[in-house]
Amino acid sequence: MKIIECAGLTKIYGRKKALDQMTFSIEENKITGLIGRNGAGKTTLLKILAGFMKETSGEIKVFSERPFNSLNVSANSVFVDDQMAFPQAIPLGEILEVARDFYPNWDHSFALRLFDYFSFDPKDYHKRLSKGKTSTFNMIIGLASHAPLTLFDEPTTGMDASVRKDFYRVLLKDYIAYPRTMILSSHHLDEMEDLLEDVLLIKNGKKHMHMPISDLKEWAIGIKGPATVVLDLINGRDVIYKNEIGIKTLYAVVKNDLSQSVLNQVQVAGLEISSVRSSDLCVYLNNDTKGGIDDVFN
Repeated sequence: MKIIECAGLTKIYGRKKALDQMTFSIEENKITGLIGRNGAGKTTLLKILAGFMKETSGEIKVFSERPFNSLNVSANSVFVDDQMAFPQAIPLGEILEVARDFYPNWDHSFALRLFDYFSFDPKDYHKRLSKGKTSTFNMIIGLASHAPLTLFDEPTTGMDASVRKDFYRVLLKDYIAYPRTMILSSHHLDEMEDLLEDVLLIKNGKKHMHMPISDLKEWAIGIKGPATVVLDLINGRDVIYKNEIGIKTLYAVVKNDLSQSVLNQVQVAGLEISSVRSSDLCVYLNNDTKGGIDDVFN
């Protein structure tokens, strides 16, 4: 069953297209990584999915209906980011009580255990929390809601390394116990790729790639060796990334579609072939230049 269906989804702010003709769908009970650089359109997409804002054009369905101003979408989804607002006069302990009444699938026992584990004071206030503690409390709301559609926008902002590790672990364990559709937005893939089943990569408001994480791990290969030999081999191919190592050695990343004859040529030439980490590949694909920051020296 498709929880999310988008066709030609576009959002325009003034003269800027935050989203540009995005077409994709997401099945139920999957964890999808929404990957892209800052300003790529990730937050805009999530807010439209959550019903917080309406699209400019195109079609979007969440639970088979348009999400904007939909009571059904609001009741069955939760959107977690560092801008989550709670009444300033209500302490944290009471916020959890209110959440229990708002979210139909709320797991209050789970929320309290997380609240205690991360050492929150029920009499403290959301506005007084540090950035990391704010993200941690928001994470508790997102997980304990057990919403059929759970949207996390840069959920680990401000968290230290140990808390981020705890967050990913508890998210996976809770997802296994209570499967639902989750989207985790980030411009970093390395920390969370073991959680993901799918990756949706967006660039400049457009869908750049949408595939299972297992396919992404095999999508490209790295070739390293004498610069002249590597350049001859990749001539005419779509080079995703290349980097000079020293004076005479070149590392290049290309799509993993080399024919057997080319692979034989690589072997005869003594070139090194290696897999490419998914996180590195997403960085390369998001860059506007093939050599990254090194291109400013050319």
